[in-house]
Amino acid sequence: MIKYDISDKLTDMVEHLPCSFQKFRDVESIIKIVDIDGRAQLVSDRKYTANLLNFQSHLMNLNATLPPTSCFFLLQFDYYNSMLVNTMDDDGNFIELGGEFPLEENEHFNNIPVNTMQSDVQVPTNVYNKDPYILNGIYMSEALNDVFANNFKKDPTLTWQYFGSSSGFFRIYPGIKWTPDSNGVAAFDCRNRNWYIQAATSPKDIIIVVDISGSMKGLKMTIAKHTINTILDTLGENDFVNVIAVSQPSTQHQWPCTLKQCLLISHFKVLVDDLHVKGEGKVAKAMKESFKILNEGQGSLCNQAIMLITDGAMEDFKDVFEEFNWPDRRVRLFTYLIGREMTFADNTKWIACNNKGYYTHISTLADVQENVMEYLHVLSRPMVINHNHDIIWTEAYMDSVLFATKAQSLLLMTSVAMPVFSKKKETLSHGILLGVVGSDIPLLEVMKLAPRYRLGPHGYAFLITNNGYILAHPDLRPLVSSAAVELVLLRTAMVKGETGTLSLNVRASVDKAKRPMFLTNDYFYTTINDTPFSFGMVLTRGHGQLMFMGTVSVEEGLHDLTSPDLSIAAEWTYCETDIDPHHRKYSQLQAVIRYLQGKEPDLECDDVLLQQTLFDAVVTAPLEAYWQAIMLNASGTEAGVETAFLGTRSGIIRLTRYTGMETRVFLTPADKDNLFTMDHFPLWYRLAMENPPGRFLYYMPVEDNDNKDKTGTVGLPCDPWLSSIPSLVTHLFILSSSLQVGRFFGEVDGSVMTALITSGMFKQVSLYDYQGMCRSGHSHSSSARVGVCVCVCISLKQTKITLMLTLYSLAHKAKKVDALQPCDTEYPGFVYDSSIRETNSLIKCGRCQKMFVVQAVPESNLVLMVVQADCDCSRQYSSITLEPKEVKYNASVKCNRMKSQKVRRRPNSCHAYHPKVSPLPSSLCNIELITVIDYRVSIAGMLKLK
Repeated sequence: MIKYDISDKLTDMVEHLPCSFQKFRDVESIIKIVDIDGRAQLVSDRKYTANLLNFQSHLMNLNATLPPTSCFFLLQFDYYNSMLVNTMDDDGNFIELGGEFPLEENEHFNNIPVNTMQSDVQVPTNVYNKDPYILNGIYMSEALNDVFANNFKKDPTLTWQYFGSSSGFFRIYPGIKWTPDSNGVAAFDCRNRNWYIQAATSPKDIIIVVDISGSMKGLKMTIAKHTINTILDTLGENDFVNVIAVSQPSTQHQWPCTLKQCLLISHFKVLVDDLHVKGEGKVAKAMKESFKILNEGQGSLCNQAIMLITDGAMEDFKDVFEEFNWPDRRVRLFTYLIGREMTFADNTKWIACNNKGYYTHISTLADVQENVMEYLHVLSRPMVINHNHDIIWTEAYMDSVLFATKAQSLLLMTSVAMPVFSKKKETLSHGILLGVVGSDIPLLEVMKLAPRYRLGPHGYAFLITNNGYILAHPDLRPLVSSAAVELVLLRTAMVKGETGTLSLNVRASVDKAKRPMFLTNDYFYTTINDTPFSFGMVLTRGHGQLMFMGTVSVEEGLHDLTSPDLSIAAEWTYCETDIDPHHRKYSQLQAVIRYLQGKEPDLECDDVLLQQTLFDAVVTAPLEAYWQAIMLNASGTEAGVETAFLGTRSGIIRLTRYTGMETRVFLTPADKDNLFTMDHFPLWYRLAMENPPGRFLYYMPVEDNDNKDKTGTVGLPCDPWLSSIPSLVTHLFILSSSLQVGRFFGEVDGSVMTALITSGMFKQVSLYDYQGMCRSGHSHSSSARVGVCVCVCISLKQTKITLMLTLYSLAHKAKKVDALQPCDTEYPGFVYDSSIRETNSLIKCGRCQKMFVVQAVPESNLVLMVVQADCDCSRQYSSITLEPKEVKYNASVKCNRMKSQKVRRRPNSCHAYHPKVSPLPSSLCNIELITVIDYRVSIAGMLKLK
């Protein structure tokens, strides 16, 4: 039997701690254990979340402010151009459109320098910033300045407000300095953004028919591919699409089954890049096939359109239209004539003009963007004529303003937006869209409204869209590329907008998916009215559903709350400091203290959380004096102990660092994993919660640099019912000269790990990552996983024996690869069977035998391994790899998935048809003429449209 003294020493140390138990007994008569009612909490959280998402009134203010479009041309008008503001020439004078524009860093806007008194205007490089139509629109939108400022004054939680014009300019509040890319180009075009596209049109079913016959070779094919990709960029997750490549002898569907929901456009683009010219183009067959697909009754069942991309239509397909589309013309035809030649241009134009679409000629790559975007204005006509102000909400995306200002921190956002249209009677039947107004909502703010202290160590809240995709979730990895993340469980009920509950046994993981946990979760879900979102909340049985409450006086609590060793969760909302600008200067701890002192009575604070915080501060107060006494008494500190700390459910951390350890990163603001954050409880807290009471938990964060000192953590949870003081953790300083420290044991010795799995001491389980990123054509991903820790590894050369003190938990090592596309991955995990306390075996490896002995360390999660080191078994037993593998789906599975598309909730409104929208005469079928009509109508009616 091997004698241990690590746990014994720590146990002795903890037993001599007051651990505030005496203080706890003093207040025991006034405490109670509260069972959290998930249904009641769901209603409360939904109410607050709905309040946050209630931006309709602000948008209506913006929409009502925009005046009718001016009936004259402005040839000269100065405005603040966001790319040029505060720019001077060589003589020290402000350049044209770049006047003095005061900017000041603002924490509410992610510390970006902004001007909260004024908006400014961004114009893409490909749009002339002094074009009369641009000047006219900017002048018209000047009236928004006061409304932007008043909205922000009334509701300081607002972030970015903006107006995106159909002509391309973008007015944003507060004003900023827009930073171009390295080539000096402002590529951002508001008309390409999802909030603009979704607000400008109802959901769309699009069939793109592209001619890839021999005549399309060279530059024509390059332009055609760019045109397809630009169309794909205008589609959102409520839209459906397919691409049909036309050549003889066959017609090729890029998705062989049906219309495909536009969730991962990158997949289409890969297929489009592989298109090559061949054969002879016969479009009639593709036209018939397109109408058949649209008539299958799948997709959005709203706007339907066929995009024909060709270098010339040899016929007008009148018989096809008579069979499938006339007289109602429910499917619009948009035609793109590619190349400099105008061969068969009349047929190409006739097709569009007689099917409520438009025709355009694209001769260069530079023509593509503007010409493609105009189809959105045609699809918006029914909505505009109806004067429908539909409010739309986008899926999650990365904040483009932060990209524009080169901010270091990127934020996931959702946007709420609505269309703005011309109210002139003269152009009513043409349905002229002027632009879109909108506002951004950081998803960080949404998550704050589900109080973390009520959710518990493993609980969380989340939002999903009408398509079943996650809008907000603590485990959502913010990818710059728009990779959809699907919530597998509860999807159908939540997408349908139902309210209900569900209990599930789940296999969860923490510590970047290194460590598995088996939990029983209760799920509560409901819909959020007037939005496409559903709200869900998860409570874990045990610590998650019970909350320890007690009452102490404010005076006593304030005294202990101001202790130098105490901090509270900086990201939690104890008091709302963002409503009144005067309160934004306070940290959460400062706000709490001033509120309790009566110095800031107007602060809105969470009284339940404050009550719990004060109680925890009082009960844990004796620890400060005890830890200080240990530090002053050198003989009372065990060698290697560097930090002592404690955490409570109210977000309190008490921390004492021993001499010489003041520079450690652990538990500093940079160490997010080990702090209370808006998304999660500290890692050591969550791990300790699943440990039996009284048993020590050891784990060691893996350092990137193998030359650094290796540091382990030891945690001890108090009894489960004492959930207010759930985790007392001492940080241990462990040194080793071996480079094996931190590696998964299966990689070090595959033979012994195989024997441990065979004996049942460790069980292998499969875990899945539905947010993996894989290289094209390879079977592994760049998912971030880290290997399990080998805490102590000491080589005894004289005895040829290696002693290894090992943590048992899930392991997975990352491999850095270039991520090209989202994928599903599977990776292994290992779970220790605590019923097997010891084992030993002989492993035959050719001419030698390897002996090993394994024994569990009492009162801990460690096992001690003694392994014979002079027998090499690497030829007979390979290392146990922990690389994730891509889950491959064969073609039939992919096709079946597309045919049986998952349940989704269609948007409530659809504006695809209006009887007043009639085919335009051929002379006005070119959309470039239509879009400027509203600006060209003079008071005297010099230009009359018949």
